[in-house]
Amino acid sequence: MADFKRGIKAGLWATGIYLAVALILAAIGQSLYFRSDVLSAAGLGIVLQPADLFVLASSIWGYAFRGLVFGAVFAALFSVLPGATSVRKGVVLSGFLWILGTIEIMYMTPGWPGAGNHRMGGLLPVSLSSAGLTIVSVIFALAFGVVVGVIWRRLRGREASEASSGGPTLLVGWSLGVLNWATAAVGVAIIVVVGGVPLANLVQGIAGLWWYGVLAVSVVVLGLPGWILALLAWRRGRRGKSGLKLSVAGGICMALTGMMLLPGVLAIIGGILSRREHASEPTVPAVQQ
Repeated sequence: MADFKRGIKAGLWATGIYLAVALILAAIGQSLYFRSDVLSAAGLGIVLQPADLFVLASSIWGYAFRGLVFGAVFAALFSVLPGATSVRKGVVLSGFLWILGTIEIMYMTPGWPGAGNHRMGGLLPVSLSSAGLTIVSVIFALAFGVVVGVIWRRLRGREASEASSGGPTLLVGWSLGVLNWATAAVGVAIIVVVGGVPLANLVQGIAGLWWYGVLAVSVVVLGLPGWILALLAWRRGRRGKSGLKLSVAGGICMALTGMMLLPGVLAIIGGILSRREHASEPTVPAVQQ
């Protein structure tokens, strides 16, 4: 199984280093050298908020959470990521997540928004506003993968007992799916129950946001069966059966929401890996009479 403890440690340590660099560069940039859009494209523009400790704490928590998820995904996919070393694997994963974040932004926001977009899909800063800012965000994303790979190599951990098991990937996929869905569902419940906003008015307000509103509603509608199917696929994998069909169906449901793109993709990858693992198992020859 995947060494999640090692991966999470590597992700959090890398986040700490990233935040230290962010504090230094943001301080320099805000006072002298760098433009705010460059800092934002690199994911460094939201760290220094001395006038609002809540905003600062939220920013740090956001970085820590993304580092935790990155480490968990890295551990789940470690054995199947291309590359002979952990550093190369970290670069591959960070590049993949950056591309995934780009797809998510383009899917959720037609017309390409500006720099400094942070979405769950990519976990890393993504900018599509110009070639220069895009290169900046790619460099910082890949650098984060390098740091995770270096720390992973230095940490002591156990070797994976299953070279290409889809179970850990499915586990991370449906767990993130539950988290994303619950966040949306709790938000709706708070607005309706605590805020006293009629459900009809809420739906009308969301619909007024057009495409983003449609995707927000789809998280509650499609997200629920999506992560449930991914959970069932994971349970089938634990029993030694293939969960490909369930995981692909659940992954598509989650990916179509846009906001749950990462858990959807992980569910599909996990199903493919579990199918490959199941197909590669040697068959028991029949006992000759």
